[in-house]
Amino acid sequence: MLTILGITGPIFILIAIGFAAVRSGTLARNEIRALGTFVINFALPALLFKAMAGRNVDELVKLDLLVIYALGSLLVVAGIIAVACLIYRCSLQAAAILAMGMAVSNSAYIGFPIAQQLIGPAASTNLAIYAVVETLIMLPLLMSLAELGGDSGRHWARVLFGILGRLLKNPMFVAIVAGMGFSVLGLYLPLPLARVVDMLAAASAPVALFYIGGILATLSLKGMAGDIGRIVAGKLILHPLVVAGIFLVLAFDDPMLRNAAIINAGMPMMSIYPILGQKYGKEGVCAAALVATTVVSFFTISSLLWLTGAG
Repeated sequence: MLTILGITGPIFILIAIGFAAVRSGTLARNEIRALGTFVINFALPALLFKAMAGRNVDELVKLDLLVIYALGSLLVVAGIIAVACLIYRCSLQAAAILAMGMAVSNSAYIGFPIAQQLIGPAASTNLAIYAVVETLIMLPLLMSLAELGGDSGRHWARVLFGILGRLLKNPMFVAIVAGMGFSVLGLYLPLPLARVVDMLAAASAPVALFYIGGILATLSLKGMAGDIGRIVAGKLILHPLVVAGIFLVLAFDDPMLRNAAIINAGMPMMSIYPILGQKYGKEGVCAAALVATTVVSFFTISSLLWLTGAG
């Protein structure tokens, strides 16, 4: 319990600082969005490049674990989008943003420290697997669906061509591909550039959390309770439950790595979730859902540790 609190405590403190900065007038409300732009275009690409380039190829291609974790996450996306579009009559764009909050975990900043306590050095290998699933499969897919949902009235071929063009110019996608290339070819950045990447990558988490606090200070939560509740339940209960179900169906002979993957699926969503939602005008509900999920996860992660016998 103290381990979990030690990991999540700084998250709440940084969010609170951002909230206080906007509420006190230290930072103007119309300036807070610039922080999101900085994270998306500079800090996060640096973090993704570093995560990919810093791994050996064999760490990135543990296919059995990758397939199971990816399949579980994709099933959550498919189910959420189907329910949101067919039952709640949401647009594809809104459904994709909901699914993003339920199927992409904060593997680096919350999942990894907890995994280190559970499985030691193997946590680094697992993090690489989650990073491949989340950055090469989940985020490109969900961002493409969000873009597709916002391009009504255009022929599907032109929409997909436009999505592909934007994806190829997206700093996050470029960083992922470049990092994978460096890993495969065994390349290294010159020391000055490597330090720049390190500095930008280190800024991604604190700036994103500060931004979340600032966004929370600018919004009213009225009418958001339904979406927030669904996102919290989907991320903390549905995602790990589906991943656990896939492990039951497909053979996997390492119970320690299996438990770690299930627990990682039960982590809160990535801290940049509100920043990704900003582009589609959903930063408010995304920020509120992230805070609520992080609070509730203190109890659900403890439950997962007990249920899997890992803690």
